[in-house]
Amino acid sequence: MASAFLSRTLFAHRFVSSSAITQNPQKFAAVFFKKPLQSWASPLRTTYRRPTFIPGAMATTVAGSTVSFSTRSMSTSEPVVSVDWLHANLREPDLKVLDASWYMPDEQRNPLQEYQVAHLPGALFFDVDGISDRTTNLPHMLPSEEAFAAAVSALGIENKDGVVVYDGKGIFSAARVWWMFRVFGHDRVWVLDGGLPRWRASGFDVESSASGDAILKASAASEAIEKVYQGQPVGPVTFETKYQPHLIWTLEQVKKNTEDQTHQHIDARSKARFDGVAAEPRKGIRSGHVPGSKCIPFGQMLDSSQTLLSADQLKNKFEQEGISMDKPVITSCGTGVTACILALGLHRLGKTDVPVYDGSWTEWGAQEDTPVSTAPSASTC
Repeated sequence: MASAFLSRTLFAHRFVSSSAITQNPQKFAAVFFKKPLQSWASPLRTTYRRPTFIPGAMATTVAGSTVSFSTRSMSTSEPVVSVDWLHANLREPDLKVLDASWYMPDEQRNPLQEYQVAHLPGALFFDVDGISDRTTNLPHMLPSEEAFAAAVSALGIENKDGVVVYDGKGIFSAARVWWMFRVFGHDRVWVLDGGLPRWRASGFDVESSASGDAILKASAASEAIEKVYQGQPVGPVTFETKYQPHLIWTLEQVKKNTEDQTHQHIDARSKARFDGVAAEPRKGIRSGHVPGSKCIPFGQMLDSSQTLLSADQLKNKFEQEGISMDKPVITSCGTGVTACILALGLHRLGKTDVPVYDGSWTEWGAQEDTPVSTAPSASTC
C-alpha cells in the first residue's frame, strides 16, 4: 500500500513544483491524500515545550547520556531509547526520527495514511516495502548498498546523525529498520521503546499533517530507489554505507546450517505456523519450519505495553527454550521483519552479531528442494 502511495507521489511530483508544495503543503496533501482541505488546515498538535532533562534519569535505557547532547556519546550497547529520553532530545539537530510502521497484509492497515493522521513531531516516513530490493519478488528484502544510501540520503540522513526508529504497534517493524541501518554500518540507531502507543500514552504531542518538506523527502526516497535499480543517476549522496555481511544470511547459508549446526536457529513466527498446523498468510508457501530450528514467537520479547523486556527476563526466555548465550544464533520469521525483534532482544543481552535470514520462511517455504519439518501431529509437507 505504501509503495503504491509513493508511486502516486512521484506521478504528482512531475506536475507540481517543489516550491508549490513547500508554499502550500496542506493543499498538496489534500489533493494527494484525497481528503478535504479543511482536514489538513489545522494540525492537531499543541505547542512543543522542551522538558528539563534530568541526567541519569534514563540510565536504564541509554548509558552515558548527558545534558550536552551528542549521539556520538550515546551507548550502542542498548538497542532502545525511552519515550521520555526522546521527548527531552527530540529537537537536537543531529538526531533524526523515522516512522517505520508496517503491517501484515491481512491487517488491511495503511502505514503511510496512519503516519499522516498522527506521527511524532518532525518524524519522516520510512517506507519498509519501498526501500527494498527491486530485483526479487520476495517482500521488502534488503536493498543494495547504493539503493539504501540513495534513499536514506534523500531523507536527509547523514553518517553523523543518530537515528531513532518507531512504529505504530510498539515494537514491530521498527526493529527491521534498526537492523537495516546496522547491516549498512550505521550503529548509532535505536528503536523507540513502546513506539507511538507509548509516546501517546505518555501524553506527548503528535503532529497530524506532514510538512511539504516531509512529503518531498518521502517522494524523493522512493524515486531514488527506482533510479538506482534502473541504472539512472541519483542526487547527492550524504550517507556512506559500510556493509556488514555477518548480519544477514542467505538461503544457502541456512541450508548449510541445517547440516553443520554452527548456529542456533530461532524462528519468530507463531507456534502454530512453526508446527505447520496453521496455514501461511501468503499463498503458495508450505507450512512448517527449518529442520533444527526452535520457535520463540517475537511477542515473547515484549511486555504487555509492547516494550522490550529487561535483560534478565530476556535471558530467562531464551534459556527456557534451550538457547545458549555462549553459542552463535541466527533468527528468521515470515519475511524478515519480526526476526529483527529477536535480534533486538539478543542485542540487549550483548549478542550484537546476530544475523537475520532475510528471505525467511517466505523464501524457504516456497522452494521445492528445501527440507521442511512439522510437529508430529501436523500433516507432512
